[in-house]
Amino acid sequence: MNIKRLTPARWAASGLLLVVFIVLSLLPTLTQGYLVTLLTDILRYVVLTVGWMIFSGPTNYMSLATAAFYGVGFYIAAVFNGPLPFVAVIIIAGAVSFVMALVVGALTLRLRGVYFAIFTFALTLMVTSVVLEVERVVTGTRGRFVVTESTQTAYYAMLIVTIVTLVMAVLIRRSRYGLALQSIGQYEEAAAHSGINVVLTKVMVFAASAFVMGMAGAIIATRRTYIDPGIAFSLNTSFWPVLMALFGGMGNLVGPVIGAAVFTYLGELLLTRFPDLYMLIFGVVLILAIAFMPRGIVGLAEQVWGKIRGGRGAPA
Repeated sequence: MNIKRLTPARWAASGLLLVVFIVLSLLPTLTQGYLVTLLTDILRYVVLTVGWMIFSGPTNYMSLATAAFYGVGFYIAAVFNGPLPFVAVIIIAGAVSFVMALVVGALTLRLRGVYFAIFTFALTLMVTSVVLEVERVVTGTRGRFVVTESTQTAYYAMLIVTIVTLVMAVLIRRSRYGLALQSIGQYEEAAAHSGINVVLTKVMVFAASAFVMGMAGAIIATRRTYIDPGIAFSLNTSFWPVLMALFGGMGNLVGPVIGAAVFTYLGELLLTRFPDLYMLIFGVVLILAIAFMPRGIVGLAEQVWGKIRGGRGAPA
C-alpha cells in the first residue's frame, strides 16, 4: 500500500489499532485476575464471530457448525496438552478442525439455504453423540481431565489467535476468494457460469474459518480442569456468534468485533448482577436490538454520523 495515499481517517484507524494492540499486550502485566479472564473470553468470541463471518457473511450460508469445530479443539487439548507443547496442541486442534471442515464441506456445501443450516446443526449433534459413545466405550467415563495453563498463557495465546483471525479475514476479503464469495452470495448460478469454482471456493473458506475455531477451543479448554461432550459441544457456541455478528453489524469486519465484545461483557454483567433474570433481560435486550438496530451497532453509528454530517452541511 502506498503510504502517501493513506487518508487521515486511515491514519487515525491505524494509530488506534496500534494503541489497542499495545494496551492488550501489556494488560496482563498491569492487572491480574478477573479482567484478564474477561478479556480472554471476549477475544474467544471475537475469534468465533469473525471466523463465522468469514464464510457465512458474504455467502449468506447460515452455518451452525461452530460448536462442532470448537469442541474438537477442546478434546484435542484434553488428549494432547501435557504430552505435547501447548503451541503444538493449538496448531493440531486447528489442523484437525480444518480437515474435518474440508470433508464436511465437500459433502454438504452443495446444499443451500435451510438445508445447509439444518445439516450443520445436525453435525454438531452427531459429533457430540460420537464423542460421547467413544468416551463410554474406550475410557468408561463421560469426560476427561485437562492439563491447565496459566491465565496469562491462555490470554496471550488467544490474543495471537485473534490477530491471526483478523488478518486472515482481511486477506480473504481482499483476495479473489473474497470477490468469489461475494459473487456466490449475490447470485451463485451466475458466479458458476462466470468461471468460479463455487464448491472449491466455499469448501476452502469454510475450512479456513474452522481452523481458527478449533484453535480457540483448544485454548479455552486449558482454562478448565474437566470437560465432557456437553461442555465442549454446547449448542450455545453455534448460536452466539450468529447473534453477535447481527448485534454488531455485518457490513464490515468491525461490526462482529464490536458485537462480540459488547455482547460478551453485557452477558457477563447480567449474569453477575441478575443471575435469576439473566436470560429474560438478555432476550429483551436482543429483541430490542434487532427491532431498532437492523444493521447492528455499526449500522446505527453510521446512520447517526450521516445525519450529523448532513445537518452540518445543510444550508441555514
